[in-house]
Amino acid sequence: MYRYALPRGVGASGEEMYFKSLGAVALAISLFSTPALAQQGPTSTPTAEMAKLPSGAETPSQSGSVLSREDLEAWLDGYMPYALQRGDVAGAVVVVVKDGKVLLQKGYGHADVATGHRVDPEATLFRPGSVSKLFTWTAVMQLVQEGRIDLDRDVNTYLDFKIPPFDGQPVTMRNLMTHTPGFQDTFRDLMSGGPSGPSPLAQYLKQNLPVRVYPPGQVPAYSNYGVALAGYIVQRVSGQSFDDYIKQHIFAPLEMDHSTFQQPPPEALMPEVASGYERASEPAKPYELLTVGPAGGATTTGADMAKFMIALLQGGEYSGHRILKAATVHMMFETPWTTISPSLDRMLLGFYEYSRNNRRIIGHDGDTLWFHSVLQLFPDDQVGLFVSMNSIGNDGAARAIREGLIDGFADRYFPPGALSTSVVPVDVARLHGAMLAGDYDGSAQGSQSVPTNFMSLANLFEQNAVATDHSGDVFASSVLDLDGRPTRFKEIAPFVWQAVDGKEKLAAKVVDGRIVMWGVDGSSPYIVFMRTPAWRNAVWLLPLLAFSVIALLFSAMAWPIGVFVRWRYGVSHSLQGTVAWSCRWMRVGTAASGLLMLAWLTTIGAMAATFSFSSALDPWIVFLHVLSVVVFPAAALVSLWNAWTICTTRSGWRGTFALAWGGVLALSCLTLLWVALVFHLIGFSVAF
Repeated sequence: MYRYALPRGVGASGEEMYFKSLGAVALAISLFSTPALAQQGPTSTPTAEMAKLPSGAETPSQSGSVLSREDLEAWLDGYMPYALQRGDVAGAVVVVVKDGKVLLQKGYGHADVATGHRVDPEATLFRPGSVSKLFTWTAVMQLVQEGRIDLDRDVNTYLDFKIPPFDGQPVTMRNLMTHTPGFQDTFRDLMSGGPSGPSPLAQYLKQNLPVRVYPPGQVPAYSNYGVALAGYIVQRVSGQSFDDYIKQHIFAPLEMDHSTFQQPPPEALMPEVASGYERASEPAKPYELLTVGPAGGATTTGADMAKFMIALLQGGEYSGHRILKAATVHMMFETPWTTISPSLDRMLLGFYEYSRNNRRIIGHDGDTLWFHSVLQLFPDDQVGLFVSMNSIGNDGAARAIREGLIDGFADRYFPPGALSTSVVPVDVARLHGAMLAGDYDGSAQGSQSVPTNFMSLANLFEQNAVATDHSGDVFASSVLDLDGRPTRFKEIAPFVWQAVDGKEKLAAKVVDGRIVMWGVDGSSPYIVFMRTPAWRNAVWLLPLLAFSVIALLFSAMAWPIGVFVRWRYGVSHSLQGTVAWSCRWMRVGTAASGLLMLAWLTTIGAMAATFSFSSALDPWIVFLHVLSVVVFPAAALVSLWNAWTICTTRSGWRGTFALAWGGVLALSCLTLLWVALVFHLIGFSVAF
């Protein structure tokens, strides 16, 4: 449901990428004195060993195995128990459908570790996170085929509040379905509510309207808000609550009797809801309440998800009940939105396109804080796969287990054909690699616009570097293999690179002879990477910020030490008059500026580490904003005054040293003022 490093394979889901990025921010802030570490990606990377199959379950040769219940169960039984135990993941459900029937649905591990209650695919309810979005898009397309929603009409037609146009261009439902409305994603109060449930959807949408940072239809930028907005339109057009609409028009026809969007679930279902865990060896976490229900609020069983997959693969029909016309399903599956290159995975109408082993796969990933899921459909083979786990596990093990399973499934039953052996000439590869090299932001961060709120400071710790070597191969710091190393990509066509292991492609978009964005399989449907402007590039700004904070805090600590030493030995202050006053005010200003920046970094780091994005923090954020309006400009002015005073009144080696130190402090205060202005620490908005 939630969003930077992208280990090889399926790619991080939009929501997982965000939370991984914030984990990186939290670590980077804690290691602020060594800023280079902050640009190296996530706090931890799922280990390659976790994703490997145990010796008894290695995938076969290129010829593949026949997808049968017996072979599949033997393979899964050799993989899942081992992987869950090693990864400290409590439980999982795996469902595979084929040719309109359930081939296998099986639970592994525990739904509740404390009680010993094991996962039952028929009864245990999991939180599939953003896989829930597929129900929302199904509901939208039901209303489209009825003529009640137009994919290309201004969404304001259906709303009781207004989404402002961007350069005169309105947002359409097609934009929402392809993550191209141009919203900068918002996270304030994404998870909220008391025991009775989250805040009303309408209230959330009206109070948290995100900033528009791109023209609609041009740049994919993952947006939970956009999906929630689509769910609200379903509610408005149908005249039913979103939960009731899904229950009546999707869950009931498909006989999904153990599925709900109600939060918390009805009392009859609540006893079967799997507990969520950070690690299976730790206590269970509270039930997650998601304000943007249409974007990730479903609770369901493996058996119910099997029915949904069968309906999608069978042209919208299950057991004689139809939820979509076959032509509507075809439209959802066969309407790709190409942003960079058709060589990359693209966004369909609500579905991601995946490419693995030269097979076309469509589906969606989903991650809440504790649950990690994926749904994948092989339309040409009439096969569907759903996996959900109820723990993060050691070092993000659930991610590695999920990738190992979907990679292993595809390799075993849909083995790869011959990889492309075409390459561009070395001199061309070197030229194109040099064109691609540089620093980039993810599009969901609003990378080509001025940052819009204080949380944009986190972007400084998340920028992605692309490098090239003498052969023209390229490496992106955000695209890692399972050992945590940047994946090597070799150019196979102009501005199209393929990983040397053949698992994914990277491609760039060229405009007027300049690369303006690039994407990589797995994440390209919903996020691209765009050049970081030089004026806020972390390569120079992050080390300078670290140096500045350290210098200012050193100055702050030296002040009371100097006072104590002079008192202890009865020495009077050597400075008098204007010089003394400028020195005193400089010390006050630098101490206040350094401590205030430290407070901002600590606040953002704590929010990241604890995933606390509640409006309950508003008073503290407003307090920091008010201080920032006064302290950062005042400290910069006072430090410049002090440097000028030293320059005009002092001489000799003491004056030279004082001027040098005064210059360092002035530069530090100006740096903090620059950061405060660029990243909206100076301002009064509590939105993020």
